[in-house]
Amino acid sequence: MEFIPVNEPYLDEKDKTMVLSCLDSGWISSEGAFVREFEEKFAQSVNRKYGIAVSSGTAALDISVAALNIGKGDEIILPSFTIISCVHQIIRAGAKPIFIDSDLDTWNINISEIEKNITKKTKALLIPHIYGLPVDMDYIEKICRKYNLFLIEDAAEMIGQTCRSSRCCSFGDLSTFSFYANNHITTGEGGMVVTNSEHLYERCKSLRNLCFEKEQRFKHSE
Repeated sequence: MEFIPVNEPYLDEKDKTMVLSCLDSGWISSEGAFVREFEEKFAQSVNRKYGIAVSSGTAALDISVAALNIGKGDEIILPSFTIISCVHQIIRAGAKPIFIDSDLDTWNINISEIEKNITKKTKALLIPHIYGLPVDMDYIEKICRKYNLFLIEDAAEMIGQTCRSSRCCSFGDLSTFSFYANNHITTGEGGMVVTNSEHLYERCKSLRNLCFEKEQRFKHSE
């Protein structure tokens, strides 16, 4: 039986030219000109103020959870059907994932089950869109406002798509992306966090780079 891949990346001559240009510049790590341009243009394309490029979609989720100071005793609500990357940092932070079953029509989180699982310990909702079908984010945002919860939107499978005329990834405090080879846009590996909050932007940038202090390079704030 012939193997059918989830996706095959399309790479043309322009991609090769840009990679060689990057190699010629000598800047192949951290945040050179190509990375900064990508962050700015990607954030603009999804109607967000700030973009923070990271090494993977998993790293984007890890940094988002850490940026919100999720810690021991906190609870985060998320769907039971999603990639394990959504759970990594919750567990590492000492918090508790609260799993909600899927909607049978979309495989997304069953939004009717969310509110009954909110407790005094609930600090955030982590909402991935599954298989290109959007979650009703208007409803999700109403819940977050009602209970004063943070919202992380995992839009790895939603680049360019909309939810009720608004861009998927334009909702909540932070939205995350993966640029793994089988996603809409690929950088080989890589990911992105986008936000409208200057505070969260600066915090994510710091966490991405090991929390080096600006004044004393090898002194770490965390």
